[in-house]
Amino acid sequence: MYLSGNSGIEIMKYEKIDKSLFEDNRRRFKEQLIPGSLAIFNSNDIITTSADSTMPFVQHRDIFHLSGVDQEESILVIFPDCSTEKNREILFLKETNEHIAVWEGEKLTKAAAYETSKIKTVYWLNEFETVFNTLMAEANNIYLNNNEHTRANTEAETREDRFISWCKKKYPNHTYHRSAPIMHKIRSVKHRLELDLMQRACDITEQAFRRVLRFLKPGVWEYEIEAEIMHEFLMSRSKGFAYTPIIASGPNACVLHYIENNKQCNDGDVILFDWAAEYANYASDMSRCLPVNGRFTERQKKVYEAVLRVKNEATKLLTPGTMLAEYHKEVGKLMESELLGLNLITSTDIENQNPDWPAYKKYFMHGTSHFIGLDTHDVGLWTEPIQENNVFTVEPGIYIPEENLGIRLEDDVVVQSSGDPFNLMRNIPIEIEEIEELMNAVH
Repeated sequence: MYLSGNSGIEIMKYEKIDKSLFEDNRRRFKEQLIPGSLAIFNSNDIITTSADSTMPFVQHRDIFHLSGVDQEESILVIFPDCSTEKNREILFLKETNEHIAVWEGEKLTKAAAYETSKIKTVYWLNEFETVFNTLMAEANNIYLNNNEHTRANTEAETREDRFISWCKKKYPNHTYHRSAPIMHKIRSVKHRLELDLMQRACDITEQAFRRVLRFLKPGVWEYEIEAEIMHEFLMSRSKGFAYTPIIASGPNACVLHYIENNKQCNDGDVILFDWAAEYANYASDMSRCLPVNGRFTERQKKVYEAVLRVKNEATKLLTPGTMLAEYHKEVGKLMESELLGLNLITSTDIENQNPDWPAYKKYFMHGTSHFIGLDTHDVGLWTEPIQENNVFTVEPGIYIPEENLGIRLEDDVVVQSSGDPFNLMRNIPIEIEEIEELMNAVH
């Protein structure tokens, strides 16, 4: 979004993104289409809460990935084989006017839309049905875009859902295809510019984490820590947390999705953090654990070091050609060895284990890695080999409720063609000695 179509002055928090990213993403998408195909992508709705209140707008990741348009009531049409060259890529946008500018702030003009997306043809939304009807008369195959994330909650009807129903009813004789498999493929392999944006998100996360190292001490409240983090995010041009933050001290750390963040931090406890910044709609995802009083006990150190060893070794396993299912099995073996060393499981437990729920799952019950990008749990191809420039989290953990201790350590890493993955969070303190030194330099 811009203050004017010609000014180039942006009003989004994040800095302007090089439009060549979106041009290249569209090229990769078009390479996967059947000849004679048209694809349509819709923006997300603005979600009503109650009365005249709404949730902050969050753009649909696919239309953003392909166009850079970060605005409600937007439609992208891609029709590579259209006989009319100017209609091979089209944006439909809500027409802006003086009233909208006064009450909501200016929306994208046609000129600004081109500067954002490098799409030359832009129509106002009220022209959509007329133009679309002409395009459908020529197109044979129509690609529609359902949410096919394996963990998606699809109970609420979206703008995309309503469009799909309308389109199939109005044009029942066209052949319909799914855009989701293509989007999962191209979104999971990151462009250099995307990696730069993700690095920026990780750098903002680092700044907030270092702020927390100076702030944390016995007696502070989890929500006070959350406020410190949010302050740093906003000061760094992030909209905020990439996902609901987990700030879990003591026994709360053994609740995997603890998000209340309303307890006081006690002397002797370890606090588990799972939070990170977004930047320009790209996510980072970090987990760290800190001793509330600035010093780990010997037992806490042993558990922490065990998790860190698993993380470091698991990271090395993320290489091109590896299948994720096999990767997670190998990480399970690493964790099994560490839990034996901590006397949390025995060889008898392993001998008698259920293959579908191995013994180590008692203390490490979640997965180790997931795709990350425009979504924290990003789309990707789970049944195909890992590729160069896939980006994954690596997040093993050990949770011991009887000791009020939970340790999870997580970094975001880029798979490389050779050598170990590149750690986007390489500068965020993780070694015990550095953490204690930084915390005790101020307490």
